[in-house]
Amino acid sequence: MNVLILGSGGREHAMAWKIRSSSYLNNLFIAPGNAGTALLGTNVSIDVTDFSSLKSFSLKNDIDMIVVGPEVPLVEGVYDFFRDDEDICHIAIIGPSKEGAQLEGSKDFAKNFMNRHNIPTAQFKTVTLDNIDEGNDFLDSMTSPYVLKADGLASGKGVLIIDNINYAKQMLAEMLNGKFGNASKSVVIEEFLKGIECSVFVLSDGSSYKILPVAKDYKRIGEGDSGLNTGGMGAVSPVAFADEAFMQKVKSRIVEPTVAGLRKENIDYKGFIFLGLINVEGEPKVIEYNVRMGDPESEVVIPLIKSDLLELFIGVTTETLSQKSLEIDNRHAVTVMMVSGGYPEEYQKEKIIEGLDTVLDSNVFHAGTKMVDGKVLTAGGRVLAVTSFGKSMKEALQTSYNNINKINFENSYYRKDIGFDL
Repeated sequence: MNVLILGSGGREHAMAWKIRSSSYLNNLFIAPGNAGTALLGTNVSIDVTDFSSLKSFSLKNDIDMIVVGPEVPLVEGVYDFFRDDEDICHIAIIGPSKEGAQLEGSKDFAKNFMNRHNIPTAQFKTVTLDNIDEGNDFLDSMTSPYVLKADGLASGKGVLIIDNINYAKQMLAEMLNGKFGNASKSVVIEEFLKGIECSVFVLSDGSSYKILPVAKDYKRIGEGDSGLNTGGMGAVSPVAFADEAFMQKVKSRIVEPTVAGLRKENIDYKGFIFLGLINVEGEPKVIEYNVRMGDPESEVVIPLIKSDLLELFIGVTTETLSQKSLEIDNRHAVTVMMVSGGYPEEYQKEKIIEGLDTVLDSNVFHAGTKMVDGKVLTAGGRVLAVTSFGKSMKEALQTSYNNINKINFENSYYRKDIGFDL
């Protein structure tokens, strides 16, 4: 098979690394890719939302399957574009339809979907400028802290958790008046749930499903979960509290009603369902849906899959996933992100990365890099994800930290407490 992966981050590098070993693979392309993916396949300079260029490239290179990494092309309808064009409808897309992608593209759509299918989640109210008074009344009826979420995609920045009621009302007005652009023309106000979070990943062919390893990621820039939110500073898998009893509740109360609900509503969904969950005194509740693999969670989840990932994807596209076996490595995996100094605020790019060739017993997945004149340079805020295995989380973590100390680029930074809370 000829496969094209869309995206340029650590998630896509991890997918490329895994698919590279498949017995079904002929040629691998990544659009646009990074310095790491260039070692595994051919990087292609096409924007992930330039659907007409993706069509031309796919026809020219006999692409059989497109694996969609990020959410934006899914929300913009890449699945529908290929499905509805007779020239390219034979090309399999790993990812949901535009309607299915609304589970991530619209918080309001997701919350109402959960309500319709009795999936446990926080109480909520959706507010626009037209009913802002009702929104303020809803805030008055709640206890602090107050959760405000932009309805649309806001690059991970559209969620505010606020302690003060007056400030919450002020921020609600600012969001509705364009603080996050079109993404916050509608705002979902939510009850605050207290507990510990984890990420559950499901691969579905629209009727059957496989539950992948559970992960926990670390979003804050500072140690002790302090400071600004980032795209993710590291992740661990498995997660101790996501034991058999907890996961049985997740399966029966969340995974099965989600897959059944999508099918009942005739929503085309062939791809990943990412459940952002919170464990509230042993009871799982959904914080959010995403419609693709997480990042940096992919960098621990994908290496733990021992089965041929491309074979699983074939099962998704032919609706025979139930006939495929999913074998999981029983070791622990940890990834630690190396980021540019200043991230997630202003940071510099194009710093030379040294020491990658000295790494032993870890996978280094490139998140924000590029190759220039044979040198690997930084090209983003989150630069590298250093992933290691171990018999324990502590052992895996130590291997990652040992190898991070061999890698160098100017003003690099990483958290030294990934997994410590577990």
